Amino acid sequence: MSEEVKPKYDDAIVKKFCIMAVVWGIVGMLVGVIAAAQLAFPAANLDLPFLTFGRIRPLHTNAVIFAFGGCVLFAAIYYSVQRTMLVPLFNKTISNITFWGWQLIIVLAALTLPLGMTQGKEYAELEWPIDIILAVVWILLGVNFFGTIKRRKVKHIYVGNWFFMAMIIAVTLLHVVNSLVIPVSLTKSYPVFAGVQDAMVQWWYGHNAVGFFLTAGFLGIMYYFLPKQAKLPIYSYRLSILHFWTLIFLYVWAGPHHLLYTALPDWTQTLGMSFSIVLLVPSWGGMINGLMTLKGGWNKLRTDPILKFMIVAITFYGMSTFEGPMMAIRTVNALSHYTDWTIGHVHSGALGWVAMISIGALYYMIPRVLDKKAMYSKGLINLHFWMCTIGVVVYVIAMWVAGITQGLMWRAVTDDGSLAFTFTETVAAMHPYYVTRLIGGFIFFAGMIVMAYNFIMTAKVGERRAA
Repeated sequence: MSEEVKPKYDDAIVKKFCIMAVVWGIVGMLVGVIAAAQLAFPAANLDLPFLTFGRIRPLHTNAVIFAFGGCVLFAAIYYSVQRTMLVPLFNKTISNITFWGWQLIIVLAALTLPLGMTQGKEYAELEWPIDIILAVVWILLGVNFFGTIKRRKVKHIYVGNWFFMAMIIAVTLLHVVNSLVIPVSLTKSYPVFAGVQDAMVQWWYGHNAVGFFLTAGFLGIMYYFLPKQAKLPIYSYRLSILHFWTLIFLYVWAGPHHLLYTALPDWTQTLGMSFSIVLLVPSWGGMINGLMTLKGGWNKLRTDPILKFMIVAITFYGMSTFEGPMMAIRTVNALSHYTDWTIGHVHSGALGWVAMISIGALYYMIPRVLDKKAMYSKGLINLHFWMCTIGVVVYVIAMWVAGITQGLMWRAVTDDGSLAFTFTETVAAMHPYYVTRLIGGFIFFAGMIVMAYNFIMTAKVGERRAA
């Protein structure tokens, strides 16, 4: 397409979401570091109710998933859909409503969660008025996204957009059903489901929030930004389509593996376990497709730290999607359930996969939406990469060791059949691992500060691109 007819894309909205992604990334990870410090040193909550672990832990998860991850997704969707469809975004007003609406949701979460206003549901803690705002903003994202696709100048819809479509549709359904409540005041409500049905609906939502928001959405990012940064085509387009359809079909059935050894009917637990194991196949198909995209171009990793972020992210995607199905097997789950092994698994996916592919995409978008030739310092990107890699490895290894230690101590019995360790002894044994986890998390958090500095300097002194 010639320069004369090239459409003028709306990158102002992308820039806003990129800025807030960095801001909320720092905030969310700082809260995570504070939470980790409290587990190692309980006095770190300063005896303040709104700083207790039970209050700031959901604040941390909401901040990193929906504030940081959400802003990255909005930025990446708005950036890539314009360029793959060769048209500007459907509606600039809707774009701005989604930006300010999403920031409002984040601020309301930051105000209500530390005050204890919560539904008590994993990844769905926000009370009903905020849930309604969230649904409206999310549906508006869908209107903008599908409206842009409808106006497209090309017939083909690139695979990255298929992953974004699946995410938008599935998350809407998941959020609305799991958030059905009976309000009793502006800040309190009760779910319409009860008992084991409530647990089942919650983990149908919870695991698929991981499956569609944190997996499908960020796979859409991988499929667009990895080939762009590598300047190489995706390894197999046929494999990417197979990856898409198998992943979205299998993921929706896997939620019951969170409820093994509970009151959930045995057949439902077995169904969740079986689909979780089969889920390894499309997940590794996607990982192989990503890694093989660099076939013949691995030498690029020597000089391109942004590609390093993306390739290590895809590697962590492969590792965590192997570990998840393995932990869904009953005999393994008997050891891992309720232990810090689960925390290690979550963070190998959240920090290793989601955060690192997000950071790679941000480094790709930031200079372009600022109209700069490149980031201010490639050396700082490289420093950030090693801080992230070292931080996540230290973190997850500490949690893996802690979790297996917990599981073995809880199961250990003496010759007469009584427990070999008290629960207090297992808690005390965790202290060195919790300190190690704190160190790893702090290194990862400090890397975000490096990124923010690089971002600011790019805006201030970066060389502008030629017209």
